[in-house]
Amino acid sequence: MFVEIPYGQGIKKIKIDEPCDVLLPNKVEIGDENLTIKTALDNPVSSISFEEFVKQSDKLLIVVNDATRPTPTAKILDTLHPIISNIKDFRIIVATGSHKPPTQEEFKFIFGEYYNLYKDKIVVHDAKNSSMKFHGITPLGTEVAFNEIIDRYQNIITINSVEPHYFAGYTGGRKSFLPGLASYKTIEMNHKFAMDDRACGLALKANPVHEDMIDSIRLLSEINVFSIQIVLTPEGRIFKVITGDLEKSFLEAVEYANEVFCTSLKKKGNIVITVAPHPMDKNLYQSQKALENGKLALKKNGIIILVSKCPGGVGQQAFVDLLSKANRPEEVLEFLKNEYKLGYHKAGKIAELATWADIWAVTDLDSTVLQKAFISSRKGIQAAVDDSIKIIKKKGEKPEIIIIPYGSLTVPFCQKGQLI
Repeated sequence: MFVEIPYGQGIKKIKIDEPCDVLLPNKVEIGDENLTIKTALDNPVSSISFEEFVKQSDKLLIVVNDATRPTPTAKILDTLHPIISNIKDFRIIVATGSHKPPTQEEFKFIFGEYYNLYKDKIVVHDAKNSSMKFHGITPLGTEVAFNEIIDRYQNIITINSVEPHYFAGYTGGRKSFLPGLASYKTIEMNHKFAMDDRACGLALKANPVHEDMIDSIRLLSEINVFSIQIVLTPEGRIFKVITGDLEKSFLEAVEYANEVFCTSLKKKGNIVITVAPHPMDKNLYQSQKALENGKLALKKNGIIILVSKCPGGVGQQAFVDLLSKANRPEEVLEFLKNEYKLGYHKAGKIAELATWADIWAVTDLDSTVLQKAFISSRKGIQAAVDDSIKIIKKKGEKPEIIIIPYGSLTVPFCQKGQLI
């Protein structure tokens, strides 16, 4: 059989003669997207309508995601523009968290035709260099500092998308602020909790990363937020839009995200091909999410193949630097018991996976970089699949192949709703 999978902004076909399962996000009914957006803006959760919110705002700040998220910001702005254009004093801030600032190409990806129209109003958050204001300490001890622009524009609109996230539970909602607009130290202190076993995909209750994010935002008691939460299909179509109160709209969006991205799986495989689709394939740091979801479908001592173009290289250098210090993945895990820097959580996740599985990758990255991260480079998707089948057969096992074309977004689940 032939299976199509994303690679960069194109499609690759692979031929597989062995039995295989293709795990795709669930099909959902898509209505008129413009009507879906407008209806949500007029009927928010625990909030006045969007139009009323804007009318009551002398100054307005709009918080948008950077290019590492598939959020259809420009599509949302089609509906927002006629309303917000009447506000004389408004700014749009790109909530980069600890990521690099957008390139010109990425600005156009985020804003589309609105980039030239709004570019004088757009600012970019810089976790290390933007002016910050300290707001307090969370119950878990995170010292919370946010971009001071929040205090200058207390009426805030957030636009983000909600998908599964491997340690925060889900993207969206509170992530517009932490990590989106937080200081580097605040992000680092929060993300340290990613090493906790309770910090995993789809988990919110008792997840220390999520709870710490919520507690940090509650320190912003003086702001008024109108949140726009979008649930997309993998193809980027708008399935649902929930608006209004930041926390309540997020929790409602999570339920719809589960409808799309939680895919049932009867049994694990000994070969898993997991794809980081564009734009989540920007670099190795972002692509690692596809490994985290893919490993849920993998048997012990199996082979997991990451497919990700990685045009932006490694991404966060710290996690590769840590992996490079060790000869064995177990050494990384031992090191992390005593020291943490932002990015180390990804090193820990890769190291943990490398203790019980073979990690391969088909990317544009240099093979020596991957080798330092305990990942074996493979040239070409078809060759990687064929080689993995040969190795499994040499072990005397029957190849059991699982392909996850949208690995960054698809979470394998068993029929009873528990992680396999």
